[in-house]
Amino acid sequence: MGAFFAPLLGLLVFMSKILIQVNQPAYGQNTSFKALCFAKAAIAEGHEILRVFFYQDGVLSTNSLNSPASDEFDLTKAWIALGQQHNVALINCVSAALRRGVLSQTEASEQQLTHWNCDNPFVMGGLGELVTGIEQADRVVCF
Repeated sequence: MGAFFAPLLGLLVFMSKILIQVNQPAYGQNTSFKALCFAKAAIAEGHEILRVFFYQDGVLSTNSLNSPASDEFDLTKAWIALGQQHNVALINCVSAALRRGVLSQTEASEQQLTHWNCDNPFVMGGLGELVTGIEQADRVVCF
């Protein structure tokens, strides 16, 4: 899959700092999967992924209750592995997440709910996290 992104990665200067914004859900479209593949290809080429910001329906990629069939690819677990293996911050837009029923333990507690469906390493953040990331990044790539 890295070869698929070679033209785009070729546009990046050596050791670019990249922010990835994911706007589409894990399932029903392949955009979140393409974002994951791009992140892996960029890391393999020596670039740094500063953070992945899940926005709009992209927050659905972080729902820990996503349960694909045993013979299907588990995109949520793949994002978790990327974050843990490469120390990439995985940030959910808290407003977008709450609108779509994706809650961390903190948000569930604040709303006096006993259940949540967004676990570490995904964290909730505001648009300030996106803006800060944009300021620090050499490139922003949206999917």
